[in-house]
This record gives sequence, C-alpha cells and structure tokens, in this order.
Amino acid sequence: MKSKVKIQLAQEFRKKPTKSEKIMWNVLRRKDFLGYKFRRQHVIDGYILDFYCPSLKLAIEIDGAIHQRQIKEDRERQKIIETHGIKFFRISSEEIENNLILAIEKLKRIIV
Repeated sequence: MKSKVKIQLAQEFRKKPTKSEKIMWNVLRRKDFLGYKFRRQHVIDGYILDFYCPSLKLAIEIDGAIHQRQIKEDRERQKIIETHGIKFFRISSEEIENNLILAIEKLKRIIV
C-alpha cells in the first residue's frame, strides 16, 4: 500500500529532480525510449524508485553520492522490491552526466 506521505514525497522529488534525473527523464519520457512508458519517482512497497516501467517490471535507479553512504540500505531496499518480480538497473549519476550514450546502450542491452 502506498502511504500518503511517500506519495507526497515522490511528488516533491518530481518537482526538484537532480541533474542526472533530468537528463534521464528526457530520454525516457513520452514513450521515447523504445516505445516503453516510464514513470518518475514511482512508489512501490513504501519505497520511491527513480524510474519505473510497469510493462517491463523494471526499476531504474540513479546512484548519486548519497548512495555511497547507504549501500547496505540500498541493497535491502532492492531485495524487498525484487520480491515483486521487479528487475533493477542501477547506474551512477556520474555516468549519466558524463557518458549518456554508453548509459543508454547499457539500458538497451538489458531490455532487448
């Protein structure tokens, strides 16, 4: 069940995306990426995913600096979400900002 607090927090995150989230959203929005619909800041099981594609059951998580301080928590969160049959694609914000073409190629390889 989605808590109202998490939904409100996800809405706030949508209003203030990070630089790498903006870049990735420009690739994924309006079914521009291989025709798949992605959602931003989607809540699943009380956790907020950066991007989620329901038809692929795929979560895309952009790991910025904060994630280096919460590796254990991220692994636990990912395990819980994976129990719903959701696959994860993790990528660093640095890679998105510095080599978007390679990042997109990596994402395509796991989808196609």
